[in-house]
Amino acid sequence: MAAPVTPCPASDRIDFRARCFVRLLTTIVFFSFLAAPAAEGSAAPPDDTIARKLQARIAAAQTANRLVCAGELVCGIAELPRFYARRDYRPAWITTDDGAFALADEMVQQAEDARYDGLPPQHYHLDSIRSLLQTAKQQTAASRPPDPDVHADLEFLLTDAFLMLGSHLRAGRVNPETLENEWLVHIDSQGDLAQVLERAIESRRIDEALDGLRPPHPEYTALRGALKSHRTRGEAAEWPRLPEKASWERGQSGAMADLLRERLRLSGDLPQTPEGVGADADVELFEGLRRFQERHGLEADGRMGPQTVQALNISLEERARQVELNLERWRWLPHDLGGRHIRVNVPQFDLAVIEDGREVMRMRVVVGRHYRRTPVFSSFLDHLIFNPDWNIPTRIAVEDILPKARRDSAYLRREKIRVFESWDRGAAELDPDRIDWTEVAGQGFRYKFKKDPGPHNDLGRVKFTFPNNFAVYLHDTLSKRLFDRSMRGFSSGCIRIEKPIDLAEYALRDSAGWSRETVIAAMDSGANRTVRLLYKIPLHLIYMTAGVNAEGRLRFWPDIYQRDPTLDRALQKAPLRDSDLFGK
Repeated sequence: MAAPVTPCPASDRIDFRARCFVRLLTTIVFFSFLAAPAAEGSAAPPDDTIARKLQARIAAAQTANRLVCAGELVCGIAELPRFYARRDYRPAWITTDDGAFALADEMVQQAEDARYDGLPPQHYHLDSIRSLLQTAKQQTAASRPPDPDVHADLEFLLTDAFLMLGSHLRAGRVNPETLENEWLVHIDSQGDLAQVLERAIESRRIDEALDGLRPPHPEYTALRGALKSHRTRGEAAEWPRLPEKASWERGQSGAMADLLRERLRLSGDLPQTPEGVGADADVELFEGLRRFQERHGLEADGRMGPQTVQALNISLEERARQVELNLERWRWLPHDLGGRHIRVNVPQFDLAVIEDGREVMRMRVVVGRHYRRTPVFSSFLDHLIFNPDWNIPTRIAVEDILPKARRDSAYLRREKIRVFESWDRGAAELDPDRIDWTEVAGQGFRYKFKKDPGPHNDLGRVKFTFPNNFAVYLHDTLSKRLFDRSMRGFSSGCIRIEKPIDLAEYALRDSAGWSRETVIAAMDSGANRTVRLLYKIPLHLIYMTAGVNAEGRLRFWPDIYQRDPTLDRALQKAPLRDSDLFGK
C-alpha cells in the first residue's frame, strides 16, 4: 500500500526543500516498516496501517458510490464513512493490542440469531464474514503476518452487517407503503445508527445495542420467542395431513377421529396422553377442536368443516413463516404506541384499549369488505359526535345506493336518504322521486346523499373521529347481529364497534361532567352534538395475522385481504450483490 504523500506547498519558499526531504524520509521509513517481517508473536497489523487502508478505500468508494468487500456489496455506504471518520479511521472490530476477535464473534452470533426475528442471517454478509474471520484467526494462530486487506474487508462487512441489521430491526426490511395503497405508516426516526454502533463498540455490548433497536412491544417479544422455540427444537416432525374433504362431528369415532386426535395432540390442543375414554374421550376431542378453531380465528363450533380442515393442513413451516411476516409488521409500528392507546387488529376483528401494557377493554368489531379494505395507520382519537348525520361518500353512493335506487324508485325515501344537488355548501335539496335514477350515470355523479341522525342512520348513535386521509372512523351500528359472526368483514372501510357506550365513557373519562349515565343520555337525546376530548388518545389500526395469547399459545387469524403473500414475496428478495449489479 502506498503511503499518502501530500504535495509540498509551492508558496512556502523558505522550508520547501527541508519539508520535501522530511516527507521523503517519512515515506522511505514507512515502506521499510511494511517490508520488515512481523515481530515474533505479532498477529495484528498496526492500527495506522489499517486506518490508512480503511480511509483510502472509503475515499474510493465515495467517488465510485459503491463499496465491494469479498464480493459483497456494502449497503451502508452513507453511514459507514461517518462511522469511521469519527474514529479517525481506526479499526473497530479487531483490536491490535491483543488481536482479540470477541466483538467480531459477537456480531456473527447476532447475525445468526437474526433468524429468530424472521430476518435471514445470510443477508448480513454472514458467510463472507465467517470466511474472512477464519482466515484472520488462522493467521493469528500461526503467528503469520496478517493481511491488511482481510482485516479491512472484515471491518467493512462487520460494520455494514450491524448497520443493516440495526436498520431492519428498527424499521423493517420493506416499506409497506410500496406494497399496499391502504397502508400508511409513520416509522420512527432511526437516529444515528453509526453513533449507536460507536457506543456498542466502546461498551463491547453488541447484543444490547441491537436489542435496543428491536420493537419494545411485548407482542413482538412473544412472537420472537415462539419463532425461536420452533427453530431451536430442530424443526419438529410435521403433523399428519387430513383429506381435503374430511369431516368430523361430535359423536363420530373411527379412523378420522383418531387422525384428528393425533393432529390436535401435536399442536398442543389436546393433552399428549388421553385423559378420558369412551364418551369422555369424545368430549375431550370436541373441546380440543374448539380450542384449535378459537386459536385460528374460526367459528368454534367443534365441527370439522372445510375451513377447519384447511387450517389443520397448514404446515408447521408455513405457520413459522406467518410468524415471520408479522414480526416484520410489528417493526413498522411506532416504538411508542402511547401509555394508553386504542388498537384495532383488522384480521382479528377486534378492538382493545391498552393502558401501560395492560388490556382494560376489549370488544368485537366489523371491518371493511375485501374490496373496501380498512386501511392501516396511526392517528389520535380527538372527538366524538353523538347522533351523527352521515354524508354518504360518493363511492358508496355510486356503487351501493345508486343501483338500488335504479331498481326501486322508492328506495331513497324509504331509507330516509336526502338528496342534494351537489356537495357545494348551500346546495339545494332535491326531491328524489322527481329524478329518474335509471338515467343517472355513475361516472361524474354529482349528487350528495345524506342521512340525518336517527334510527335509520347507519352510523348509529355515536361516531369516534380521528384525523386520517382515508375518511374512516369508528362508529356505532344498527346491525348488531353481525358481531356474532366469526368473519366480520362487512363494512365499507370504517370500523363498527360492539360496545359504543363503553368506549365513549372511557374516551370522556377525563372530561368534566361525563359519566356512563350522561353518555347514555346524550345518545338517547337524538341531538347532534360534537364533544372534543380533553386528551387525545393514540389510535392504531393494525394488520396482524399471528399473535400470542395470554397463555403463551400462538394464535392465527385469517388473512382477509390476502396481504401475507404480497409481503412474503417482498421479503424473499435478497440484497443485491456486486455481481448482480456489475456482472461476474
